[in-house]
Amino acid sequence: MSVTAPQGFEAAGVVAGLKSTGKPDLAVVVNRGPRKVGTAVFTSNRAKANPIIWSQQVVADRTVEAVVLNSGGANCFTGEFGFQTTHLTAEKAAELLEVSAGDVVVCSTGLIGTGDQTFRDKVIAGTTHAIAELSAEGGELAAQAIMTTDTVAKTEVITRDGWTIGGMAKGAGMLAPGLATMLVVITTDADLDPAEADAALRAATGRTFDRLDSDGCMSTNDQVTLLANAASGIRPDLEAFTEALIELSDRLAEKLQGDAEGASHNITIRVTNAACEQDAVEVGRSVARNNLFKAAIFGNDPNWGRVLAAIGTTSAEFDPYDVDVWMNGVRVCTAGGPDRPREDVDLTPRATDLLIDLRTGDAEATIRTNDLTHDYVHENSAYAS
Repeated sequence: MSVTAPQGFEAAGVVAGLKSTGKPDLAVVVNRGPRKVGTAVFTSNRAKANPIIWSQQVVADRTVEAVVLNSGGANCFTGEFGFQTTHLTAEKAAELLEVSAGDVVVCSTGLIGTGDQTFRDKVIAGTTHAIAELSAEGGELAAQAIMTTDTVAKTEVITRDGWTIGGMAKGAGMLAPGLATMLVVITTDADLDPAEADAALRAATGRTFDRLDSDGCMSTNDQVTLLANAASGIRPDLEAFTEALIELSDRLAEKLQGDAEGASHNITIRVTNAACEQDAVEVGRSVARNNLFKAAIFGNDPNWGRVLAAIGTTSAEFDPYDVDVWMNGVRVCTAGGPDRPREDVDLTPRATDLLIDLRTGDAEATIRTNDLTHDYVHENSAYAS
């Protein structure tokens, strides 16, 4: 049931006609209370879409009543008309829900630089339709409505001692941290103060979504929103809630990785024994963004030399001639030199595990990425056609 699994939330996903597929392309998620706590983490890209600019203002007071999301158009670099479209969307939702437009978050995803009166009319009409269809069973359709190049809807639910967290996510390309790598809405019926919700969300995104680096490309529309309403009547320990939120976010991030555009390998890069966590992240990300390494994995080639070449570009503390590298459980490099034969490594499975032991300290981090394939290039060359 996705975002409607926690008590006190309703959602809907409808066909607004924004996409040519005839499938749902506009979603609404509503917090029925009793509390209306809301917070979000946004892309750090300086090129921000109109919904991001609007929603940053909305969450400033940590109060959110509803989220409206559309696929089929990013509403980015569409000028004043585009910002007005976002504003009008929030106003229509607010009018129908009898709330303030300043408490309605808006999210969009799709092609950048397109948006006209027809787009606006469809979004407004779709918002009206979706609100009329709101229900406690609408979470799955809402998750389908935010898909673009995604092949499957991505949802997760976690229940703990009387309270629940539910989430939906979209993303298959332009997945790079900075933050948040995709559109995500997370709901919970736990009782959280605004500051607690914000701290938990930032801890979760920093450990999960921010470490998904599928293709090194950061979008203009990335956003992760958390809504909390206290409908369960239970106030959880903040550490326990944060751990559950990290777990749910990690599951969603793994699903995003598994649906990455054109990928044939899901690569998990674990960096261990780093001097600090920041070093571990930097090293892992250097490999995740190395096209030569990603191309080698696509070709089932355990070319560990490309791993050392990639990590050598970082400022992390380690000795390149004292590093161990494992690929799918086989140590191919030890102390910066060859170990087991490359023929011992089987890279035919989709799941690919890379372990880098820096032999410097005791910190570690995990980065998720994918290989670089012909299908990825083809899909993105034809994205706007």
